[in-house]
Amino acid sequence: MKRVVITGMAGITSLGRDWATISKNFAANRSGIRRMDEWNRFEELNTRLAGPIDDFTVPGHWTRKQLRSMGRVSRLAVAAAERALTDAGLLDDPSIRDGSMGVACGSSTGSTEEIKAFGNMLLNSVADGLNANSYVRMMPHTTAANISIFFGLTGRLIPTSSACTSGSQGIGYAYEAIKFGRLPMMLAGGAEELCPTEAMVFDALYATSLKNDTPHLSPRPYDSARDGLVIGEGAGMLVLEELEHALARGATIHAEIVGFGSNADGQHTTRPEESTMRRAMELALADADLSPKAIGYVNGHGTATEQGDIAETLATNKLFGAQMPISSQKSFLGHTLGACGALESWFSIEMMNRDQYVHTLNLDNVDPLCGELDYLRGEPRYLCNDYVMNNNFAFGGVNTSLIFRRWN
Repeated sequence: MKRVVITGMAGITSLGRDWATISKNFAANRSGIRRMDEWNRFEELNTRLAGPIDDFTVPGHWTRKQLRSMGRVSRLAVAAAERALTDAGLLDDPSIRDGSMGVACGSSTGSTEEIKAFGNMLLNSVADGLNANSYVRMMPHTTAANISIFFGLTGRLIPTSSACTSGSQGIGYAYEAIKFGRLPMMLAGGAEELCPTEAMVFDALYATSLKNDTPHLSPRPYDSARDGLVIGEGAGMLVLEELEHALARGATIHAEIVGFGSNADGQHTTRPEESTMRRAMELALADADLSPKAIGYVNGHGTATEQGDIAETLATNKLFGAQMPISSQKSFLGHTLGACGALESWFSIEMMNRDQYVHTLNLDNVDPLCGELDYLRGEPRYLCNDYVMNNNFAFGGVNTSLIFRRWN
């Protein structure tokens, strides 16, 4: 078995594109959520809240030819991947293009502008707006494919389009590919572009926040006054590398991935199951050969939905006990769906390396139905840990758990 380390990290969020900026916003209790007045035309959509990236533009050196196959979700993913490769010192290294590097990445869906164009064809019998690249921009594996093509990566390609676990499954499957010796390097993560259709998915389930006039007060993961989730957008990418390969080229190592667990509820498409959530965490611990007491912090999924918050915190409590520190960055950024697992893994590593852990914004009063845990509230907290866990859970009953080890 090979050891797997992280040598590059990057992300794009509504609160910034580097850890220095994002963490400063976290510490200042600055939210990336705003009211979306542009959604007023959707009269049956109740929520008006989201966490958009308002200032994203593609890098000036990207060519028109490269952009043709990329919708917004792929552009976010490729931009994050380019920054991660730069961080790893691999962007201009020819070794990544000889089959030694692969891609594991996903999103909840492809770019919805293209879906709209195909829908227009079905509804109105016209093909306006459709061209040879429309499907490529729409297809579920558009992020993974575009990353591979943009950088000329010919290693294995693993699409992980599993809604809210797309990013964490991408990291987990990339870790396993390297661990079992299939190749030495992988780009892994996830992305999501903001679309009102995604808000409507949760609106139809009565699961969106309706605090439309006070966007800074929502979402409220684990809080007794929460009223639902808020959709966000973003992208996060990590460079995973076999340890000896990284050491041989003198790479900077951010952390080691030591455990990954993933399973399915097998019960219901949208109702989370506490027992299988806990089992996913146990699988990650077993993979890392660690006991629960080794974990110093859990980055919770924390969507601010009643069933999700309660199920995950009860599962976490039963495995780790009431002393386990936990928080959710979705309180600042909203639920970035396919990107959240990658972004929250990046945040977990940055927090572990700096001994400064971000709290949950808007968590004033913990819901008494949630599991008893050490909820980080009010301000960041100093903690010194060797291992942290990041958990994500998705529609369809998909559960993931990742464990990262501090690199000394």
